[in-house]
Amino acid sequence: MKKGVLSAIGAYLTWGLLPIYLKSLHEVPAVQIVFHRIVWSFLFLVVIMLARKEWKKLVVSVFSFRVLLIYVLTAFLLAANWMMYVWGVNAGHVVETSLGYYINPLFSVILGVVLLKEKLRAWQWVPVGMATAGVLYLTLYHGRLPWIALVLALTFSLYGLFKKIAPLNSLYGLTIETTVLFLPAFASLLYFNTQGSGAFGHTGWLVAVLLPLSGIITSVPLLLYSTAARSIPLSLLGILQYLSPTMQLILGLLLFREPFTWEQVFGYSIIWAALIILTIEGWTNWRKNQALNTASNLAPETVKKPV
Repeated sequence: MKKGVLSAIGAYLTWGLLPIYLKSLHEVPAVQIVFHRIVWSFLFLVVIMLARKEWKKLVVSVFSFRVLLIYVLTAFLLAANWMMYVWGVNAGHVVETSLGYYINPLFSVILGVVLLKEKLRAWQWVPVGMATAGVLYLTLYHGRLPWIALVLALTFSLYGLFKKIAPLNSLYGLTIETTVLFLPAFASLLYFNTQGSGAFGHTGWLVAVLLPLSGIITSVPLLLYSTAARSIPLSLLGILQYLSPTMQLILGLLLFREPFTWEQVFGYSIIWAALIILTIEGWTNWRKNQALNTASNLAPETVKKPV
């Protein structure tokens, strides 16, 4: 349990501080940053797999069309999420990217209803309605949908949905995902270099150091998150996950000085209230189920003994 909590905190702290890292790469186009994240993550994971001597197990595990299809889908969802996030941060929308990860849990609930035919409990309808009202309010205020936040929430919640049914552990899964994306990413970086627009090696020593580090910065929190998801209750993980967007919001306001009007505060407050209700409802339901399971295990046997 303690290991799981520390893993979750490590993952969310890293993601919360990620805007600082990305802002240091503001000279590099978003698409190149994402391709570097893919390439260096792949190489980092290859080193881990070689050190653990688990390549044969990995190769055997993907000899299934269903398994391969799942990880192709998760790979492209992850790439789309990274692309939108990197672009959003470096385009000066850190506050809106934080909104995406605030509403991500609500999107997961909606996807469960739409795709998995799950039924919402009575108190789950309240936060879903409130969050919808908050997004509509922000849309009317800005005159446009907060599409960066919506794309981030949709891609990451879909990624989580498919990972839920994925059969392999986090290390194998992430290795397959980066393997799927490696060749197109590496080929694109080579093309940029031949055209003279490649950033690596042509934009100063800081960029040359930070881009290779993207492999570690990308892979480690994802592995920590997967470890946490298997080790602690989802209700606790759901509470801890707000650490990341809260840090991003604070960075956007205090460090990057992005505008945040009272109208935005009102819209965000509706969504924050919805998340508080969703979290309390999920925690209460989990405690209730735990109590029922404990009572069931302690109940005396009702089978009659033979006379």
